[in-house]
Amino acid sequence: MSLCDDTLLCNFPKCRTKLSGFAWVTACSHVFCDQHGSGEFSRSPAICPACSSALSGKLDIVRTELSPSEDYKAMVLAGLRPDIVLDITARALAFWSYQVHQERMYQEYNVSRAEAQLKQMEKVLTQQNQARELELSAMRGEITSLKKVMEEYKRKHSEVSERLMERNRQYQKLQGLYDSLRLRNMVVGEIETPSKPGYRGISTGTGLEATPRRSPTCFSVSHDGESRFFSCLEADGGRPFFQFRSPAREKSRPYKKH
Repeated sequence: MSLCDDTLLCNFPKCRTKLSGFAWVTACSHVFCDQHGSGEFSRSPAICPACSSALSGKLDIVRTELSPSEDYKAMVLAGLRPDIVLDITARALAFWSYQVHQERMYQEYNVSRAEAQLKQMEKVLTQQNQARELELSAMRGEITSLKKVMEEYKRKHSEVSERLMERNRQYQKLQGLYDSLRLRNMVVGEIETPSKPGYRGISTGTGLEATPRRSPTCFSVSHDGESRFFSCLEADGGRPFFQFRSPAREKSRPYKKH
């Protein structure tokens, strides 16, 4: 607000509106809008709402028109000596200057309060940022540790997977061996144990009776040096299915022509 501004502001603390029409002027150099002036100065004794000064004089409070007519301007100072006119105008200018100074002080107070609030908010913001930075650093450390743990679990998972694959390969190998042995035992069992009575042997052609299955003795050497393949029937007096002779003894035997 400057001296060239054409309006004043209401000095009521919660109003601060631009004055227009009529205004209430006090001897303590304060001015109020018509609404608050009428409400505040209707009580007795009157107290200034801006500075709490007592306004007990007859002319301590004046309701004035802010835009007087031309007739009023022509007659209000008519007939007064120049020194009185100058004194009146000087006091009016002093009142205006005081209002300008007061408004400037008020605005400076608002600016200083806003700056203090801004500094306080900046301080709080800085503290919050520092706290967030600490939390972020802690979270980054936690993420790093979790990544290490995850890598360790990945490594363990890879090792376990490799061991599992190796076990699976061993299992498949053992399963194949088991299947081949089971098939071989089934074939040997079918050869050693005839399914029907009167079954004729493979090498002798004689009839054999079915005997209980037992585990065969696959290979042995007899007292005369002959190697033979025994079946379970030989233990019960049966003849063996296969008999292997050494080449030397085969040569010593006479050849019989059939």
